[in-house]
Amino acid sequence: EKPAAPPVAASAPAAAVSKPEVKPGAGGDAKPAADDASVEWVWPSAGKVIAGFNDSSNKGVDIAGNVGDPVVAAGAGRVVYVGTGVRGYGNLVIVKHNNSNFISAYAHNSEVFVKEGQTVQKGQKIAALGNSDADRAKLHFEIRRQGRPVDPLKYLPNR
Repeated sequence: EKPAAPPVAASAPAAAVSKPEVKPGAGGDAKPAADDASVEWVWPSAGKVIAGFNDSSNKGVDIAGNVGDPVVAAGAGRVVYVGTGVRGYGNLVIVKHNNSNFISAYAHNSEVFVKEGQTVQKGQKIAALGNSDADRAKLHFEIRRQGRPVDPLKYLPNR
């Protein structure tokens, strides 16, 4: 029980230091909203990006993988949707990020390990990569700011 405390404490100063950092062009606005810095993003899957963001044809990025690969929450928040009701997205999970204008969407999952209303931590496994309603096994990942799709690569850390 005790060993869990130091990593949390150690990460707090790093979070405070990285908070003001805003990547160029991240919001499209001249002055980013304060809540834009409040989500610390991580990659939702380990695979390589096979299709980039395009405003007209791809509202997020597609990340290659194998069926069953872990899909993790890209940021802390609350699961607001789990289901197959959005055509073209297959088995979909949507996370609303705490006190921010951001949601993230994870599509084409083979399995989902979270329920609507559940709180998730950044990096927590929420689903298994799949090919539901897709031509191949992949994660389709979206970040939406105030309901509008934004390029996830402007928010995700370099890797």
